[in-house]
Amino acid sequence: GSRLQATYADLAERYEAEKGYEPGTVVRLGGAKEITETNIQCDPDVFGVISENPGFTMNAEAGNDETHPMVAMSGRVPCKVVGDVKKGQRLVSSHIPGVAIALDNQALNDVPSFAIIGRSLVDVIARNDKVNLIEIVVGKQ
Repeated sequence: GSRLQATYADLAERYEAEKGYEPGTVVRLGGAKEITETNIQCDPDVFGVISENPGFTMNAEAGNDETHPMVAMSGRVPCKVVGDVKKGQRLVSSHIPGVAIALDNQALNDVPSFAIIGRSLVDVIARNDKVNLIEIVVGKQ
């Protein structure tokens, strides 16, 4: 038997982007290229989060971080969020471009599962609509 090990905790792939995005930016399929940042709340085309240091990479030779950023498809990754967030709460895109927001449990039945980005690993108390960078698990419903 053998095993693979990684220092970082997400699986990411390069996708062509409209512009360079910071790590933690929430992206969707579409735009002039393959991906663009989200800009509507509960975007059904949400696709992933720009990874900072992926543990495993796919399509690694497709370009560089400016033209083809790594999009976390699964695993632990920093994510931009606004508002209060509780550990375990599901996240969806917000009206702020590239930023997530916690999904109220009462609204859970009204949101399609494919609009969910992932789940928070931390508690955050918001300060004046400030965007925070928090640790999440991408792809977990």
